[in-house]
Amino acid sequence: MVQLQVLQARLAAVDWRLEAGTVSVVRGGKALLRKRGRLGAAGMTEAQWRGQWESARLFLTADGEKDKALGNETIRWHPDEGWLEIRLPAPLAHLANRPHGRYRLSCPVEFSHRGGEVAAQTATGAVRYDVRRDPVSGRWYLDASWKTSPAPAATLDELRVSPVLAIDLNHGHLAVWAVTPDGNPAGAPVTIPLVLSGLPASQRDGRLRAAISAVIGLARQRGCRAIVIEDLDFADARAQGRERHGSRPSRGARGRRYRALVSGLRTGRFGDRLVQMAANADLSVIAVDPAYTSRWGAEHWLGPLRERVFPVPASGHHAAAVVIGRRALGYRARRRAGVTGGGQRTGRRRAAPRAPVAGQATRDGRPRQAPRQPPRWRKTATAARTRPLDQAAQDRPGAPASQDPVLLVQ
Repeated sequence: MVQLQVLQARLAAVDWRLEAGTVSVVRGGKALLRKRGRLGAAGMTEAQWRGQWESARLFLTADGEKDKALGNETIRWHPDEGWLEIRLPAPLAHLANRPHGRYRLSCPVEFSHRGGEVAAQTATGAVRYDVRRDPVSGRWYLDASWKTSPAPAATLDELRVSPVLAIDLNHGHLAVWAVTPDGNPAGAPVTIPLVLSGLPASQRDGRLRAAISAVIGLARQRGCRAIVIEDLDFADARAQGRERHGSRPSRGARGRRYRALVSGLRTGRFGDRLVQMAANADLSVIAVDPAYTSRWGAEHWLGPLRERVFPVPASGHHAAAVVIGRRALGYRARRRAGVTGGGQRTGRRRAAPRAPVAGQATRDGRPRQAPRQPPRWRKTATAARTRPLDQAAQDRPGAPASQDPVLLVQ
């Protein structure tokens, strides 16, 4: 409720500025503007601040046009000859050194990263260019961007014939494990650090991209075609704040830990970045229901996985990642008896014979009969087991309406 009142106050202040016509827009950023009044605390001189301020305000942007030459009418880059031309406005037309009021730079321009893709885009579609200046190096840079048409997404049946890389998103790290099409973990578990709490937005985005790059590299190494994540959403918990709902802790130490955990899990940003970067790597993303993944992973997989020796010991988060991968492949969370080596060893052991019990008699001398033991019911395995159908995301009564995982487009 308190957070709602704060947002309403901010909205009222914005509406008032819009009606008064005093909208504050700072070319260069408010953070850099505020440093002007405290140069000593910022560790800058006036000349350094002036250089950053002017560089932040010196930029040139031109959106692309599909039907124009080289994909842009205002800024053009030739991929073969390496020149860059800018169409000057009418007041500066006398400075042009090319026909039709255009100015060509004397220095060559090239893209050191993904230059071939930029060249292919200039021949087939529109390209947006951004010219900016770096105040540290004193150099000018050209950035290119364009919108790609979405490729047809692969079906779940096509993705399930290859291994998948399952991710369990946690506070401070990612627990990753590859799961084969038969539902068993392959290779060793991997832990990727992802510390985002207490960092500015630019550093959070950089660390998030670095972690996703490591995930994509691992997926290529393990031969995976899809990356599996949980469909987590803490929007309701963030909106409620301290309000108590169900069994969720609201106040005290448990409430503070819970709110810190929720704020530290950048689920929405992680999912968006993962889908975008995975599409560039020709990988698909599958989102599954997060119900009971940690609980069932600890119950059915943690013990057998800890019996195996890995460079990185398997934890409960890695066991949850195995359950997430199995759920995307259409398997149940629980494993079949006799799959792992530990279960086979314990299953072949025979129980030791019981020691004889001393006979007892009643008051009249007749032998006392032992209490009748209830019969032991055992489940008889079928002769030939077939692959189960796609399980409901919750292996419990009351299955959801759709039993298939959500396949996010590439």
